[in-house]
Amino acid sequence: MPFADAPMLEHVTQPVLLVENGMVRFANAAARSILGSHVVGQDVRIAIRIPEAIAAITAPEGGTVRISGLSVPGSQWDLACHSLGNDRKMIVLEDLSVRVGVARAHADFVANASHELRTPLAAVLGYVETLEDDKAGGDPDTRKRFLGIIRHEAQRMQALVEDLMSLSRIEAVKHDTPTEPVDIVALAREAAGEVQNRAEVRLSTNCDSAMVAGDRGQLAQVLRNLVDNAIKYGKPGNPVHIDVETSTAGRVAISIRDEGEGIAPEHLPRLTERFYRVDTGRSRAAGGTGLGLAIVKHIAERHRGWFDISSRSGQGTTATVILPLLLRDE
Repeated sequence: MPFADAPMLEHVTQPVLLVENGMVRFANAAARSILGSHVVGQDVRIAIRIPEAIAAITAPEGGTVRISGLSVPGSQWDLACHSLGNDRKMIVLEDLSVRVGVARAHADFVANASHELRTPLAAVLGYVETLEDDKAGGDPDTRKRFLGIIRHEAQRMQALVEDLMSLSRIEAVKHDTPTEPVDIVALAREAAGEVQNRAEVRLSTNCDSAMVAGDRGQLAQVLRNLVDNAIKYGKPGNPVHIDVETSTAGRVAISIRDEGEGIAPEHLPRLTERFYRVDTGRSRAAGGTGLGLAIVKHIAERHRGWFDISSRSGQGTTATVILPLLLRDE
């Protein structure tokens, strides 16, 4: 390709460099954005200071190589160097960071899910083996206690599998905007009624109804997850507060507040990560799977809304989902 035609590459989305006699003669906008405008006119070995890349670039016929840290630490790139003849070369870069990040997140997710299942499964197998021993299994009190533990651990596995399936279903339809009219006030009343035998729930609203375009089952799951969390981690005997408020900006805020110990600030940004727990032992003892808040976040985003958690140590935690109201002409 004659370098006179280089402007054709200016708006190509991939970073492209044209090199002649080892000097960078052209860098398109994408390349300048990551390497800087100053690379034009530089020795290519200075413009790209990565040994593996330099080896591919200086090879007579060019070559391809995967490099890291070109733009930011940890970034992953494929570099392809093509010989154009007469000591001219074209370097094309492809950013793999997102793809690699997704693959890593997928692997981490599978590893975490396997660990979460393996832990209760090991307990179940251990107690079953003990019960098979005539000395331990023959004692009624021991047998009853061990069977209770087996039941608890099996329920933990069941809850985890259900949450994994729920998360999978939500992600499968995350690009499909829900359209069913759903009354948030009615859902909040139902959520409060479902747990009336477990805790005192105080419901407050500034409206008789708050209609949104949504998936009723998913929005009910949001309220159940948040109310269940508030009961688990609030102080025993203290109420859980559900507030539903509409605004003149055309949104509805659903806030669930407990009166528990609160959460330290350093944990707040990570609470919606899958399997992240502030207190692993307490969460597992309470039957938590580590997926509840991740599910809430995904559902809120699917409904064109957002999810926020605020907390102060000793003053409790407030989880808020904000959704756009259904306009009358929608």
